Amino acid sequence: MSITPIIGQDTLQKFIFDNAAVRGEFIDISATWREVLSRHAYPAPVKKLLGEMVAAAALLSANLKFNGSIIMQIHGDGPVRLLVVECDAELHLRATAKIDPEAVIADDAKLPSLLNAHGKGRFIITLDPADKMPGQQPYQGIVPLDGDDVGTVIENYMLRSEQLDTKLWLAADDNVSRGLLLQKLPYNGGKTEAAPLTEDEALETWNRAVILGSTLKEEELLSTTIDVLMQRLFWEETIRVFDPLHPAFHCTCTREKVGNMLKMLGRAEVDSVLEEQGHVGVNCDFCGQRYDYDKVDCAQLFATDAPVEALIPAGEVKH
Repeated sequence: MSITPIIGQDTLQKFIFDNAAVRGEFIDISATWREVLSRHAYPAPVKKLLGEMVAAAALLSANLKFNGSIIMQIHGDGPVRLLVVECDAELHLRATAKIDPEAVIADDAKLPSLLNAHGKGRFIITLDPADKMPGQQPYQGIVPLDGDDVGTVIENYMLRSEQLDTKLWLAADDNVSRGLLLQKLPYNGGKTEAAPLTEDEALETWNRAVILGSTLKEEELLSTTIDVLMQRLFWEETIRVFDPLHPAFHCTCTREKVGNMLKMLGRAEVDSVLEEQGHVGVNCDFCGQRYDYDKVDCAQLFATDAPVEALIPAGEVKH
């Protein structure tokens, strides 16, 4: 059950309970999280929520047999308007938040007041295939924002939309983002992915794993490496670990994608910015990269017949 993390490298460690019906993942994605924060200045409560979403997106993505990106979004109706994390099949991640510029956010603010102040918040998971067939649309699941923290929101989504019993323990601050995921393996007539079990045995092993996971405190998760946590929590269990995976920060913005976004805005909107400013400037919301378009650039954009495709904005036009 030993894990040998590489110093300074993010690690996602998959494991499975031998002769049981539970799989799990630990993640330390702190280096990627610090890359995200180096490009943004968020209030502490927003950092916590977005950092937990970064860990959760990688944990969910690693369990998908899917060549594409998972995009996790919380659309809020409070001072925080949007949290977004995107993770592809190679565990390349980027993340951003949109906050009401006039909002005053208390240091102890929690998810309900920040994102679900009027009960209209929504949690969305989008699966965007990398190799779409003609006319194929991304799969999108949208549910009400059900839960007081990121982990509970995702657990409720997974149970409601995917019929999967899932438990998450997440923690994030200015420097660290870590998490633990446990998932009950499907039961099918006495068989699971792990071992032949009765339904009662499968439920018993799941309940025991959840009880062990529930002893993990947020402070412990923030301050303890995942190899130590694995030993502390599951030292009495027979655990099989797999080769670790290594998430990393990566932004997929390109000049072509930003051009597509401008085309979606329409010629009239772009021309009005050109008339006012003499150029159109766009900053990527994820990495901060600046893209500038003059009158010639914009004319070329609207002269081409290239298809317009954008799942989430790469940035916003700066007037």
